Amino acid sequence: MHLLCCNQKIMHLLCCVTAVADKNTAAVRRRPPHAAAPMNVNDNVGNGICGILYKWVNFGKGWRPRWFVLHDGVLSYYKIHGHKKIVINLEMVKGFNVLGKKSFRFINSSKSTPHKSLSRKPLGEILLKVSSVMGSCSDERRFLINVGKKKLHLRAETKEDRLTWLEGLVAAKKSYLTSDFVHMPRMNTNCKVATQESKMKVFPGRNTSGSYEEQYKQAETGDDVYTDNLFFDAKDFLSSSSLRSTEPYDESSSSDSENEEVHPSEDGLSSFMRFVESDYPYVKRREKLPDPVEEEKGVSLWSMIKDNIGKDLTRVCLPVYFNEPLSSLQKCFEDFEFSYLLDQAYEWGKTGNSLMRMLNVAAFAVSGYACTDGRKFKPFNPLLGETYEANYPDKGLRFISEKVSHHPLTLACHCEGRGWKMWGDTTLKNKFWGPSIQLDPVGVLNLEFDDGEVFRWSKVTTSIYNLILGKLYCEHYGMMHIEGNGDYSCKLKFKKQSIMNRNPHQVHGVVQDRSGKTVATMFGKWDESLHYCNGDSSSTDLGQDKAYLLWKRSKPSEFQTKYNFTCFAITLNELSPDLEQEKLPPTDSRLRPDQRFLENGEYEIANSEKLRLEQRQRQASKMQERGWTPRWFTKPKGRDTYQYKGGYWDVRETGKWESCPHIFGEVSDEI
Repeated sequence: MHLLCCNQKIMHLLCCVTAVADKNTAAVRRRPPHAAAPMNVNDNVGNGICGILYKWVNFGKGWRPRWFVLHDGVLSYYKIHGHKKIVINLEMVKGFNVLGKKSFRFINSSKSTPHKSLSRKPLGEILLKVSSVMGSCSDERRFLINVGKKKLHLRAETKEDRLTWLEGLVAAKKSYLTSDFVHMPRMNTNCKVATQESKMKVFPGRNTSGSYEEQYKQAETGDDVYTDNLFFDAKDFLSSSSLRSTEPYDESSSSDSENEEVHPSEDGLSSFMRFVESDYPYVKRREKLPDPVEEEKGVSLWSMIKDNIGKDLTRVCLPVYFNEPLSSLQKCFEDFEFSYLLDQAYEWGKTGNSLMRMLNVAAFAVSGYACTDGRKFKPFNPLLGETYEANYPDKGLRFISEKVSHHPLTLACHCEGRGWKMWGDTTLKNKFWGPSIQLDPVGVLNLEFDDGEVFRWSKVTTSIYNLILGKLYCEHYGMMHIEGNGDYSCKLKFKKQSIMNRNPHQVHGVVQDRSGKTVATMFGKWDESLHYCNGDSSSTDLGQDKAYLLWKRSKPSEFQTKYNFTCFAITLNELSPDLEQEKLPPTDSRLRPDQRFLENGEYEIANSEKLRLEQRQRQASKMQERGWTPRWFTKPKGRDTYQYKGGYWDVRETGKWESCPHIFGEVSDEI
């Protein structure tokens, strides 16, 4: 049975492998130029696939590695440890597609043995003809093979390996169903699935391999449970009736309806927003940090902080080796890396679509956490009165921040974009408990659009673990409520990782109208992407809804350092030619000497400068007691949030900073 695609130009072949093709099959767009070429069944069936997969044994033994071989429609597996282990050499896997780095290491580590020891009987064999293959929606590396009453839970090394295994298994299974089926297109990366049996979804994600993208995201509001309903049927995933394009709005395929929605594309930008972004000028910015001048010395963190357990971390003096070359004021601006979401929200509001405005604001609130993934170092604590400006015409942004209080540590900021402005302050309460640090931000962020609509929200709790032993990592958790004076409000839950739930960084949320009815559901990960679908995800007809990408994290920098900065973060401390020192106030974080020396890799002088500035910082409490006031921010009577006074950019035009103290100079009594 043939399925006509968009514009009736290409033929879709997936219907040939199903027993009964769906008469209401959705149209499939032409595969984009970057999509993978069709995969021949014989590539992964005749020649075969092999490699290490992790098999779930029981709660006592957990996941155990096994050597799996897919050949001629049969999946076999062997032990790779113990006296019953299989020994593999390069000759045995000749002609096979070997998947996974660990698989190659296992082959290379195997010593030459007699042929007799190579003919080991498999622990198990699965005939795919009578099996069903399912992919997990809660874990991007897991999948399941169902053989009657027996279920085989498997986990690949990477999500890309899982996709290849799924393609090979499904291709092997379907090769028995029809002799006419010769070629099968690789899974469409811009597709969505929602089977009636599992009510799960598949969404487009980040392209990590260059050939295809991340495939699976979970759409559930409760905690993950390792049960059968966490899987979707891969047969249904490959059926043509389940394929729906989530590409951006295309005039050639649109209807005459005036209510036709324009949805974001893979990079999160809706099509009409591309014209808005084209108005922004190009600004060349640096792509890497300077090469370090000195070799860094190792310092034990435990030796530095073992006597400070239970104390406020802002009062603990640490050497510069534990810092990253950014201040907390610059970190505030890092939250605006994906400011295009607010630009989109403004444009949606102009069209009268308040729901899409709320969804983009919620995506922006989540996107600010993406830069924290893999960041192991502490930003510099600003001096009292220290400021930071960011003028990014290429993003349509102007930003100013200032440290307005020393104890409690309070940072205030103000940002202006196209059709919106945002301001707020943050007081960070933190406690060090030995192996971990808990950070509780106190403060409200305010967003106002030019049409008068206002949104407010507060950040969630952050904890940093394994300070003493193990791999350092951070986790964000708690509820985020986004409220305003419009028609919708949003609740976002940052889920805390637990022993039973090994799928970290999940975010689930709902958008509700004034009556409390859920009109949209969001799901994703704060370090990867965020999707939404219309209606309540717990609805029984969820399979009929569409899901779309709201936001996706940018690709990492090609010039990685130990700081794990994003491409955007690398630009924050740059002293470009157009930022000559006389144009910046003497309070700007870019002029802080210890931070600049650290960025250049001059660790010894950076450490001495940090100690000098901390001696100066001890005067901050006395300065506040004598009536010190912030230069650019004020707290109006009856308000709890600092607000921007105005005037900074006017003074910057003249370059007259006489009213700003030289806070990075020698220790003195000047304010």
